[in-house]
This record gives sequence, structure tokens and C-alpha cells, in this order.
Amino acid sequence: MHQSFDRAARFATAYALLRAAADVADHWIQTDHQAATKGQHDHNEGQSSAAGRRACAAHVATYTATQATALLLGTRALGVRLRPGPVTAALALSAVTHYIADRREPLRRLADATGGRAFVRLADHGMNGAYALDQAWHHAFETAAALIASQ
Repeated sequence: MHQSFDRAARFATAYALLRAAADVADHWIQTDHQAATKGQHDHNEGQSSAAGRRACAAHVATYTATQATALLLGTRALGVRLRPGPVTAALALSAVTHYIADRREPLRRLADATGGRAFVRLADHGMNGAYALDQAWHHAFETAAALIASQ
């Protein structure tokens, strides 16, 4: 029971720290240039796929650094011990899946393939379907990352 409770506490700590850091990294640390450029593909008029990949990689680097810092400082402040190997794997999962989502086209294609074609393009009634699907993707993989980090 004690071991199970400890893992649950590590998971809850890791998830809260990863989630908070993700919001800070996405909405405060990400530059306007990164936000505007990271989804560019050659098929977009006048946009460069290479520029999009560079901007996305730069964003993911600061995103991952923000999550790593939050995990390091937050767990120290709370006295929660996470092992370096699982934390590294968790951050890698978060980084790779964040890059995939933020290139935009992969999630758009996934939404199209799973029947969400109209929702992903929704931009009405105060709603942005692409942003909502992006955030759901991030939350799911942050949960998986927290499960890995709590090993």
C-alpha cells in the first residue's frame, strides 16, 4: 500500500508540474515568431517548411527546458524524488509529441482520418477546434509522461 501511495504521489506531482510548465512554455515563453512559423509547410503559399521545422524545434527546446526546470525545482521543493532515467524518458515523450502536434499538419490529418474534419477547422462561436484538439493531445501525452516519470 505504501509503495502504491508513493507512486501515486510521484505521478500527481509530475503531472501537475508538467501541465503547469506546459502552459507557461506555450503561452508565455514561446515567441510570437515561433507561434506564427512552427506550422509552416511548403504547400502553404509563401511559407517554408524548413523555417517551420526550425521554429518548432526552437519552441520545443524551450518547452522541454521549462518542463525540466519545473520538475527539478518542484520536486525538490516538495521533497519528492523522481529517478533521472524515467524523467528523461518522460521529457523525451513530451518533446517528441509536442513537436508532432505543433507542426499542425499531423494532427489535422489525424482529425481528418478519425472523423474530426469539421471540428479541427471550427473557428466560430468563440471556439477554435484545432487549438482544442492540440491541447487534448498535449494533455494526453503529459499524462503518459507523468506515468513514466513516476516509475
